[in-house]
Amino acid sequence: MANEMLTRPSANESLRDVASRSTEKASEFNVAAHGLRGLASILVLAAHILGGTARHIYPANESYVQAIEAPWFLGVFGVKLFFVISGYVILPSALRYSIPEFAKRRFLRIYPLFFVATLIFIALNSFTNEYPGLNNIKSIVSGLLFINLFTGTEQLTPNAWSLSYEVMFYVLTCWVVYASVKRPSAIGATLAWAACLVFLAIFPISIFFVAGALIRIFESRLAINTVSLRILEVLLLFAAGYSASRGLFDYALYDFADPAALGALVFTVAYFYLAVDPRSLTSLLLHNPFSNYMGAISYSLYLVHPYSYYIVRWIFVKLHLFTVDVWFSIATFGAVVFVSSVALSHIAHVFLERLPYTWYFHQRVYRANIVE
Repeated sequence: MANEMLTRPSANESLRDVASRSTEKASEFNVAAHGLRGLASILVLAAHILGGTARHIYPANESYVQAIEAPWFLGVFGVKLFFVISGYVILPSALRYSIPEFAKRRFLRIYPLFFVATLIFIALNSFTNEYPGLNNIKSIVSGLLFINLFTGTEQLTPNAWSLSYEVMFYVLTCWVVYASVKRPSAIGATLAWAACLVFLAIFPISIFFVAGALIRIFESRLAINTVSLRILEVLLLFAAGYSASRGLFDYALYDFADPAALGALVFTVAYFYLAVDPRSLTSLLLHNPFSNYMGAISYSLYLVHPYSYYIVRWIFVKLHLFTVDVWFSIATFGAVVFVSSVALSHIAHVFLERLPYTWYFHQRVYRANIVE
């Protein structure tokens, strides 16, 4: 029982001590966090399949539009789950590596794929002018530099809006770790934490990153038995799913007054806290080759699938494969989109994720028992 007691820092324990313990604990690869990456990417893909067909193919079919509303909301929420996972897995890297090393690892993990996907979007949009507001130098430069949050422009690549928040989380985390842990400075730490609070106030959705980081810091085995943990875990998962399916939440300040939005946040964070416990049902169910593979290609799947989705949808429209049998058409369309997206994502993962990273660091992106 003593080994299962919840470990918390004492009042006089320094942030450096907490960080040191967190880094030591974080050296192990977490099956649940990795597998949930894949699940989050599948949720977003499903949301685009359902929402896209409701908007572009069957907008006049009220029964279909109403039926897919809740699943669509839940799928869109998959991005917020990504944010929690990022907060959980990135903090140890910032603690472990120097700032230059951390920056290089993050750059080679996300930028090559993002850059290629963005170039494809720029080329297609310049040809079709489907999004005329993005056909300008300001939008392109802001998107490529991840500063669109501050220039008031949109990100270019579909889904890449979330990467701007990711990169800001990387920057702020590095600043806090450096000023508070690696080279402690009262002035530096005050400025770093103040910048975080200002960013959080302006962009409240970043609370999901903070929650993931806090889970990593205070992570430990709960003083409850395995059966009780799993029952509570399942209840929280259903509560999170139900709350997330109640609406489309941007997590601006006004959203926190909505019980469903607040519930989706609280229940998701509480569920994730239990899920990353090695005894969790999530860890058990996601400990398989398929979940491991989907977790590995999740970033590629997240960025690449809009392109395969558009191509498959165009083919289905041209061949008149969207029929009056709505659910059969959607099931067929969804299966083709999923398979083609995974195939394209595999190629992107190998050549634009793994290859640059392994070429430079001479190590795999996901190594056994080591976080990225």
